[in-house]
Amino acid sequence: MPGATTPDSPPSPAPSNVPELGLVPDAVTLGAPESRVLVIATGGTICMKRGLNGYVPERNFMNLLSPRPSFNDHSNQPPMPCYADAVNAEALTYLPSLRTPLSTYNRHVRFSVLEFDPLLDSSSINAKGWGEIARSIERNYQLFDAFVVLHGTDSLAYTASALGFMIGSLGKAIIFTGSQAPMTELQSDATDNLLGSLIIAGHFMIPEVCLYFGFKLFRGNRVTKSNSVAFNAFSSPNHPPLATVGINITINWNLITRPSTLTPFHISKYPPGTAHVACLRIFPGILPEMIEGVLKLEGLRGLVLETFGSGNAPEDGRLLEVLRQGVEDGIVIVNVTQCMTGSVCPLYAAGTALARTGVVFGMDMTTEAALTKLSCLLADPNLSVQEIRSMMSRSLRGEITEQTLMSFAHPPQLQKISQQQALGPKQAALSVLAYAIKKGDEIGVREALKQAKAEGEGWLLNEFDYAGFTPLHIAATSPSLAILREFLSQGASVHLRNHDGHTPLYLAADAGKLDNVKLLRESGAHLHTEEIELATILRGRLEAGSGKAICWEMAGA
Repeated sequence: MPGATTPDSPPSPAPSNVPELGLVPDAVTLGAPESRVLVIATGGTICMKRGLNGYVPERNFMNLLSPRPSFNDHSNQPPMPCYADAVNAEALTYLPSLRTPLSTYNRHVRFSVLEFDPLLDSSSINAKGWGEIARSIERNYQLFDAFVVLHGTDSLAYTASALGFMIGSLGKAIIFTGSQAPMTELQSDATDNLLGSLIIAGHFMIPEVCLYFGFKLFRGNRVTKSNSVAFNAFSSPNHPPLATVGINITINWNLITRPSTLTPFHISKYPPGTAHVACLRIFPGILPEMIEGVLKLEGLRGLVLETFGSGNAPEDGRLLEVLRQGVEDGIVIVNVTQCMTGSVCPLYAAGTALARTGVVFGMDMTTEAALTKLSCLLADPNLSVQEIRSMMSRSLRGEITEQTLMSFAHPPQLQKISQQQALGPKQAALSVLAYAIKKGDEIGVREALKQAKAEGEGWLLNEFDYAGFTPLHIAATSPSLAILREFLSQGASVHLRNHDGHTPLYLAADAGKLDNVKLLRESGAHLHTEEIELATILRGRLEAGSGKAICWEMAGA
């Protein structure tokens, strides 16, 4: 639920300021060991300095951060392992690391910087650059808790959108940021943007591709650059921020999307191309021949059409015929509005006329999201044109606002527990889940999750109790595989760590639950870097081939 996240952590025993049945915030990894974040510096203004002819790229970004107390507690942290070689993907290198001072959540964020060579110009980036960023994340996915990507602002909204569609089953935060002025300038937003990104990435398990700018965290495929000079350069006109940063950090947990397929993290096998997709803005007096010229470009397979208002275009019979012919030729044409706020919908005859030609309504997608989504879908040879048209009007990564029915009733068991124990809705829901898990009550678990989802209570999936356990930690050692599968299919995070710093996978292996370990691994779980050494020691003490030894081996020890 929306609300300011408090700095209370769940040490054991619980401190006096945490009620016995109190809950700590959803998906904040409090009390666990320090977080590890990889900062991927691709280029942009944030990585520049003032030169004789203006701003120029400056390498060794880590040297800018080292003297700054906000980024360095001077604890002389050792280097962190990283796969930094794009040519030799198996070559493990060690990058210098810094650690932030202790946050109000009693955590440090330790980070290293992986610099692209050469640094990319954001105004010249294309699908190849998107692929390089995605592969850097893929190679290091199991080594870090989250990722922050430094990027130029000109095309930042396009890259953030593209990465969201290229990546599947994401379980960790990927946060894009940049700045309007370099880190080296006295008047700059660079420090606030990078530090805010690091704090959110290092403390909260938000499994989305996001963009952080001006003290706000946005869904990456919802943003557009709306100001070229102000520090609040980006807007998300049709979707609220996922988080806002002030004295407190407010996370809108009910807006966070989570993976619901039991598959591990992956990037698309079919990298998107931008050459076969075009964008055309409708204007008063546009000639049908102009649109026809675009549609006849060699190799064109998709067109994003920016129209007036709610999706309107000139009611010109010749223009409509040109669009109809383009659709019949197999070109996917998507209609998005030129307006900052609003949606394409069939309110006017001028808009429904476009729909009758076969043009797809893009609803409230931004131009950036529509273009990158269309590019990614067209790259997949397994999708037909009709399937792509259908998918363009459906939300795949939260890029389209979908209407949902509202429920006003709590399940009877929640009402009963709340009345008997005077618990709030969070406490009652967690009590119902814990009781159902321990009993192996599959129906009870499904009903509680279903009701919470209907009410938009995303907190139920990844809620911590005062001991630092989520329901998935409990389900990981449950005798009911169906319950564990239910949590995973509903989007419970496999990467959250309990008070002792352990993931659900570690607990399942330690309990000798082979089937649970298999299912968690299939869903993208892996041992945290700090768990592997201990897990390997425990495995070495067991008889080779024993059930528990096999569990540890399958877990990755």
